[in-house]
Amino acid sequence: MKGSLVTDFIKFNSRRSTVYSTKGMVVSSQALANHAGIRILSKGGNCVDAAIAVSAALCVVEPGSTGIGGDCFSLYYKRETKEVHGMNGTGRSAKNLTIQNICDRYNNGQPMKRIPPESVLTVNVPGAVAGWVDSYEKWGSKNVTLEEILEPATSLAEDGFPVCEIACLLWKSAEDKLKKQNPDPKLIENMFLFGNAAPNEGDFVTNKPLAKAFRAIAKGGKEGFYQGPVAEAIIRETSSRHHKLDLNDLATHTSTVVDPINTKFEDYKVWEIPPNGQGLVALLSLGIIQQLHKSGKIDLYKLKHNSAEYLHILIEASKIAFYDSDEYVTDPEFSKIPLDDLLSESYLKKRADLFSMDKILDSSVIEHGVPNPRYKSDTVYLAVTDSNGDACSFINSVYDDFGSGIAVPDYGFCLHNRGANFNLTPDLKNCFEGGKRPYHTIIPSLITNSKDDSLFAAFGNMGGYMQPVGQVQHVLNLCVFGFTPQQLIDLPRFCLNATKDRIDSDRGKGSDGPVSTAVTEVALEDGIEPIVVEELSKLGHTTKVVTGHNRRMFGRAQIIQDMSKDGQLIYAAGSDLRGDGAAAPFF
Repeated sequence: MKGSLVTDFIKFNSRRSTVYSTKGMVVSSQALANHAGIRILSKGGNCVDAAIAVSAALCVVEPGSTGIGGDCFSLYYKRETKEVHGMNGTGRSAKNLTIQNICDRYNNGQPMKRIPPESVLTVNVPGAVAGWVDSYEKWGSKNVTLEEILEPATSLAEDGFPVCEIACLLWKSAEDKLKKQNPDPKLIENMFLFGNAAPNEGDFVTNKPLAKAFRAIAKGGKEGFYQGPVAEAIIRETSSRHHKLDLNDLATHTSTVVDPINTKFEDYKVWEIPPNGQGLVALLSLGIIQQLHKSGKIDLYKLKHNSAEYLHILIEASKIAFYDSDEYVTDPEFSKIPLDDLLSESYLKKRADLFSMDKILDSSVIEHGVPNPRYKSDTVYLAVTDSNGDACSFINSVYDDFGSGIAVPDYGFCLHNRGANFNLTPDLKNCFEGGKRPYHTIIPSLITNSKDDSLFAAFGNMGGYMQPVGQVQHVLNLCVFGFTPQQLIDLPRFCLNATKDRIDSDRGKGSDGPVSTAVTEVALEDGIEPIVVEELSKLGHTTKVVTGHNRRMFGRAQIIQDMSKDGQLIYAAGSDLRGDGAAAPFF
């Protein structure tokens, strides 16, 4: 390993081993979904085709985390050209909705800071289906049809499946929400609730209405979802709750092909989707850590893994990045974002200068940086690699558990609540506007070798604002400490949260993320040494140790590493023990 070993690594050693393959790999949080991807690879499909199949299957077997009522992002690495491509499959807010409409409805016309998270007004256009179809049409193999790609998900929904442990827990945690948001239990019976209750682990369930939706998409493509009966069912449901989303919002929706952004970290390039995604947070954090190392303030290769010193560096770098994201992560169609300046070495050095080894940042004074004066002012992740050496890093989400919890009963899916990521503070970049994409937490990632642009890894970490924080930890675990994919996934992690018991201190800026309140809580997973927790508290961090199933807040990571050598394709993969999935090799 390049860096120091975890001294008691045996304590956290895997119950699984890293999985290897020479032809292709699928990793996700559900084994049945993995099999969907393997089936498509076996038919001659490529990594993009298979990723869509996995994503669709996850909509069936893990509906609390994802669905066709949500959004997606994808990154595609093509080995032949050594290029990284990106697709923004996120939806926009209702064009005819205004901030005043929201304030009139929830606060007697007076200003507010956020849209209530379970409000129907948080429902934007679902972008996932268009993201699937556009990715398939632009980068798919053309060896399989869209109907073939969606067939495994359609069969799972129509013929049924047994519910796995973690999916069951997510399902049960949202049972009250589903009942509250859908008062007539008959409308969601045999889709999400069975006998008016969430299923137990091992229960066999179906979702035949969702199978009907998949067939409509398979036959009509984007038009099968955004026009016709499915679109009409969506608008019928939202209109019944007095939302201003309309058929034109759906019919005019488009995905966006984007140029991914990257930062150099040691001998690698880390790639992300640009804003409105929060991948910028991960890149800024890594850039700040790189500058600390380059300046001699820290030595990455002398740090003890998960020591108080090490975690303090990662925590503070991530916090600085989140302050910047609150200012700059928004819909680029509404506000110019100075990405080149933000990721420049000179700017990252200035932000790194804020760091102190002896204390935490003063949240009462820290603000976003100004790189150029002109500019002042729950989720599933999966990855697939194929025998071509190509990789698809893919993420699909409805945001909170079952999103808004509002079901489209005729077609078996819930609508996301991504509009909760807007703020309602006029003149701020991520402030709500009609027809706008909000700050997005979902972020797939890729790593390439900086010397020859070859693929190094496709990876992601689910879990809202845990995602960039988790990615930073995974990059260091891979690129500095040299852990194998399964080893690094199994290590205990930290995440950053807003202090929800102090929500009245919401700054009303950016998103509702870790620095939206006056105090940022550092959640530490059980397994991090008590002395480390104590030392972090002494530095001023507000800490909380998280155990048991509450560890879901640390997300569920999936990683495929390209370990090819001497012309032989070799993939190594790991899948998170915090989820139900596994790494599935194709052979």
